[in-house]
Amino acid sequence: MALQLFGEFLGTFILILLGNGVVANVNLDKTYGNGGGLIVITAGWGMAVYVAVLATSDLSGAHLNPAVTVGLALAGLFDWINVIPFVLAQILGAMLGATTVYMFFKKHFKLTKTAGMKKSAFCTAPAIRDTRNNLFSEFIGTFVLIFAVLLISLPQLEYENLGSGHVGLGSLGALPVALVVFSIGMSLGGTTGYAINPARDFGPRIVHALLPIDDKDDTDWKYAWIPIVGPLAGAAFAALIYLFILHLCNC
Repeated sequence: MALQLFGEFLGTFILILLGNGVVANVNLDKTYGNGGGLIVITAGWGMAVYVAVLATSDLSGAHLNPAVTVGLALAGLFDWINVIPFVLAQILGAMLGATTVYMFFKKHFKLTKTAGMKKSAFCTAPAIRDTRNNLFSEFIGTFVLIFAVLLISLPQLEYENLGSGHVGLGSLGALPVALVVFSIGMSLGGTTGYAINPARDFGPRIVHALLPIDDKDDTDWKYAWIPIVGPLAGAAFAALIYLFILHLCNC
C-alpha cells in the first residue's frame, strides 16, 4: 500500500508540475511561452497526463485524480478502504507540484502585474461566473473523462484482481488518457478551465493561499467547491452509466 500511495503522490506531483507549468509558461510575463493561448495549454495538460501516467501506472494504477478513484470505487473496480488514502496522497502531490511551479517561475511571478494570471498558474476560475453553469461544466467534463476510463478499461481488466489498487488510468496505457484529456480541454475547457480533478484544483489553491506571492489575487474560496463537487458528481454519473451498460450486456 505504501508503494501505491507514493505512486499517487509522485504521479500527481508530475501532473501538476507539467500541467500548471504550461499555464505559468503561457500566462506569466517574460517567458518564451507567453501568449501561447488555449491550444498550448490543452496540449501541455494532455502531455502532462501522458508523462504522469507513464511514470506511475505500474506503482498505483495512476488514478492521479479523486474523481477517478471515486468513480472506480463506485463501479466496483477499486476497494473503498483505499479511497481516502489515495485522495490524500493526490492532494499532497498536487500541493508539492504547485509549490515547485512557483519556485521554477518565481522571477516571472514577480514580473507579472496581473493578479489573475498569477492565480491561473495554481487553480481554475470561470470565464463567466454562473454557479449552475460552472457546476454543469465540471460535471460534464469529468463525466466524459471517467466514462472513457471505464469503457476503455473494460476489456483489459483482470477481475480477480479488482480492489488491488492497480486498476485505474494505468490500465488504459498513457496515450489514450492523454488524448481524452486533450479532447476535453479543446472542446469543453473554455468555460471553467476544466479542472475535472478535485486534487488538481484544491491542492494548488491551498498553496496559492499560503505562498507569499506579491500582489496576489483573492484565492476565491467561494468558487472552490465547484471543481470538487462537479467532478465527483460527474464521476458518480459515469459509474452509474457504466454499471447500467454492464447490466444490459450481462457482462
